[in-house]
Amino acid sequence: MAKTKRNAPPQSSTRAPAHRPDTSAAPAQASAEASIPPLGAANLPGEALQGDWTVVILALMMFLAPALGVPNEEMLQDTLKSIVVSFSALVAALFFFWNQRNRDQALRWHAVICLPLLLMAYALGSMVWSHTFLAGVEAIRWFIFAVIVWLGLNTLNRERLPTLAWGIHAGAFFAALWAALQFWVDFKLFPQGPNPASTFVNRNFFAEFVVCTLPFSVYLLTRARNSATVALLAFSIGFNLVAMFMTGTRSALLAFVALLCVMPVVLWRYREHLAMSGWDGGRRLLAVGVLVATVLGLGLVGTGNPKLIEENRVEGRGLNALERGFARAKSMTQVEEYTERSFSVRWVMWQATGRVIAQRPLSGVGAGAWEVEIPRYQTEGSQLETDYYVHNEILQLLAEYGLTGWLFLLGLLGYLARAAWRTLCLKGEDAQAEGMLRATTLAGLMAFLIVSNAGFPWRMATTGALFAVCLGILAASDARLAQRGWTAAARLHWKPVFSKTGAVATLGCLVLATYITRQAVTCERLIINATKIALSVSQSGDYNHPKWIKPREDMLRMIREGIEINPHYRKITPMVADELAKWGDWTNAVWIWESVLASRPYVVAIMSNVARGYVQMGQPEQARIMLERAKLLQPKAPSVRSLEVILLSRSGHETQALAIVREDITAGKYDYDMVNTGYVLAMREQDWDLAILSMELRNKGWPDTKPDGDAKLGNAWLGKGDMARAMEHFRAAVAATPTGQKQTTLNMIPPGLWSQLQPQAGHQ
Repeated sequence: MAKTKRNAPPQSSTRAPAHRPDTSAAPAQASAEASIPPLGAANLPGEALQGDWTVVILALMMFLAPALGVPNEEMLQDTLKSIVVSFSALVAALFFFWNQRNRDQALRWHAVICLPLLLMAYALGSMVWSHTFLAGVEAIRWFIFAVIVWLGLNTLNRERLPTLAWGIHAGAFFAALWAALQFWVDFKLFPQGPNPASTFVNRNFFAEFVVCTLPFSVYLLTRARNSATVALLAFSIGFNLVAMFMTGTRSALLAFVALLCVMPVVLWRYREHLAMSGWDGGRRLLAVGVLVATVLGLGLVGTGNPKLIEENRVEGRGLNALERGFARAKSMTQVEEYTERSFSVRWVMWQATGRVIAQRPLSGVGAGAWEVEIPRYQTEGSQLETDYYVHNEILQLLAEYGLTGWLFLLGLLGYLARAAWRTLCLKGEDAQAEGMLRATTLAGLMAFLIVSNAGFPWRMATTGALFAVCLGILAASDARLAQRGWTAAARLHWKPVFSKTGAVATLGCLVLATYITRQAVTCERLIINATKIALSVSQSGDYNHPKWIKPREDMLRMIREGIEINPHYRKITPMVADELAKWGDWTNAVWIWESVLASRPYVVAIMSNVARGYVQMGQPEQARIMLERAKLLQPKAPSVRSLEVILLSRSGHETQALAIVREDITAGKYDYDMVNTGYVLAMREQDWDLAILSMELRNKGWPDTKPDGDAKLGNAWLGKGDMARAMEHFRAAVAATPTGQKQTTLNMIPPGLWSQLQPQAGHQ
């Protein structure tokens, strides 16, 4: 390990003295080191920190990003968090440049900043040959990441680090508070997917963030001196743990177990340098007692969330936080998890991503382009196109960035390994001053890398910002230790004109960020409101009622305006097209689906939908062209096969179509259209058994269509000559139909049988 060089403490004057080599060292070493002045505390003059708000702004960023959420569905939660992180980073940079406007001394640079800049450069280049929009988004993301790391390098001294740690801890606590309220009393301020999601829309995103903050919370606890602060931190750490257990997120639980193994070792190693070593017996008992009481007491409080109660009834996940944590941990030992449940789905994505890496090892598919290209690399019949991320950051990085991704990954892991080794080797004053904070940061990064193997925290604004902050903390510590080598800090030549230029550039970035934010907010509001109207019309069951004319016109206007702003928005716009198709408005459904295909040209499910639309619009040739395009990618995909059945039946090849139906239904490979068309064809051919099987499968897979399905089953049993079974299904169909829609169901039943259904139908 290279020797380190200590620096004199900061001088009280406004300008630091020139550095002089340590003449006590060996002559050769002194000569070598004289040409590379170390970057200790003396090389960050007082004016670089005095009056600077950069760290305070970064701390506010780490508090506000997790604590704030959107109280409606007109903006995605991570859009708000991205806005908070981006503006915080840029405002912090503006304050920093303003504070350094007269600076003529060197600032700091670190090799670790080259890592995000490398990815940013690749992303900018891939805009030329890959997906321009997604690559541009990636370039912006890595630029903001690099800004945060650089600001941390130049402002995070030991005195200011606790301010940042408090911001991280407070953000985690408030996010945990929202999650706990959602778990206990079904708090509905923030829209959620899987509950309890706090302000993150998905509980996994929330849990992955909280577990990465735990080392910083423990760091604050080890510094606490008075009993009130000890009690507050012990309670809030326990509360955060309980909230994490409420989610049952297994990657977070694995990261927590790893922290349980690492953090006690860290605390023991640096015990002599921690404030907690001076605690009396009362404060030690207080810390342990409050922590244990919080975890056990609050962890046993049952949920009042109906969705979680139902989840427990179906899957047995538990009714309190501790039960859910243990149940989800236990599920990792169950074979079904790896063959039928979420891991098996992710395994399909990981395998496909592995093929991307193998086939594009150098160039990758382009920054952000995984979701565009992945359908081309899936095995035949493994159609899976509903995800936008791999749920494994390492694999996605290598698939998208190719050789550049490998350089980033190896550089990052190499730097972290060397940082860990240097931390272990610290002795004396260095260990006292830097050891605990470096170990804390490395522990947080360890947890972050663990959850990165089952999620996508690099792409989530809050966890991505935490990642950048951690690298900034380590880089600043490297500078204070004045270490040598490729992973050490270096001088960055600086003049006042650089600060002024940086301030102007940052103002330009803020203007651009404001424009992008306005466009994003407007686009999401239009698209989401259009989707809400579409769902409301569908739920009414009476699509063509005159009262829906104006809302439908507004919906189409909003979706057009939203797509004009951002034609690459795949996540929600197809939902509007799906509802339009239900109403029979195939013309508008098709143009929306085609707008999605223009950005995501290999999504077989969308191709199939477009082809169905052309069939309904009487354009079989257009449908056939789309079918052939889909068959090149996934010839055995259920949606492609069912589309082929529809086209064959429409072109007079019903026998061939029926053969495909029998083959796929027997093999258990079907979708809604396959069983629906299979029923129609089987009824025409008087294959009553196939008709009954097709509709039973539809009722089971799509239970919301059961009233219609029971009426169809009744007709199939009637054709087979079993009047009793037919009447059983007819009665079930009428009974399950809402009062205002019973006549529609009766119209599907032979009129001669209506009199036997009067009590259920309420029909006069």
